[in-house]
Amino acid sequence: MSLKIKICGLGSAEDVAAAVDAGADAIGFVFAESKRRVTPTQAAIAASAAPAGIQRVAVMLHPSSDQWLDVLDGFKPDILQTDHEDFASLAVPNGVERWPVFREGAALDEARLPETFLYEGAKSGRGETVDWTAAARLAARGRMLLAGGLDADNVARAVLTVRPYGVDVSSGVESAPGVKDPARIHQFVMAARAAEQRL
Repeated sequence: MSLKIKICGLGSAEDVAAAVDAGADAIGFVFAESKRRVTPTQAAIAASAAPAGIQRVAVMLHPSSDQWLDVLDGFKPDILQTDHEDFASLAVPNGVERWPVFREGAALDEARLPETFLYEGAKSGRGETVDWTAAARLAARGRMLLAGGLDADNVARAVLTVRPYGVDVSSGVESAPGVKDPARIHQFVMAARAAEQRL
C-alpha cells in the first residue's frame, strides 16, 4: 500500500495546485481556530480544481453539530478529521470517511484503536514532533497517519522509523505561519516518497 501524503492548512487554489502538482493524496482545510482557518465557501472554491481522487479533508476540533453541518453542506468533504471523542455527537454520513485524532499524552486504549486514525501532539498546529517510538507501536495496530513537526528534513526518518499509513504536514511546508511554500511542499513529498521506496 502506498504512503498517503496529506498537505494540511491550505487556503487558496494556488495552495491546492502546489499540493496536487507535488503528488499529494489528500488536501486538508482547517475549520478550527487557527491562522489557517477558512470558511466552507473558501475551502470549496480552493478545492474546486482538485482532480478526482484527491481526498478533501475537513479538519475540525470539537465542533458543534451546526458547525459540522455547515462544513458538510458548504464544503462537502470526503473525510472528517477531528478528535476521536467528537464523533459521538456528530452525524457523519456513510459517504464521509472518519479520521479520528488521538493525541500524545492522552489516555489511550491501544487495543481499541479504530482501523484508521491520526496521531499528533497534544496541541494542533504547533509543529510539535511526537515520540516516534511510541508512534511506531501504534502504527503497527492500524492505518495511522503521523502528524506533528514533520518537514522535508525529517519526514524520511519518520517514515522509516514509524512506518505509518500516511503522513500529514502543515507548518513544515510554510515560509511563514499560514503561508504555504510550493517548493517546500514539493521537497516534503519527494522526501516522503523516497523513504517509501526504502521500506
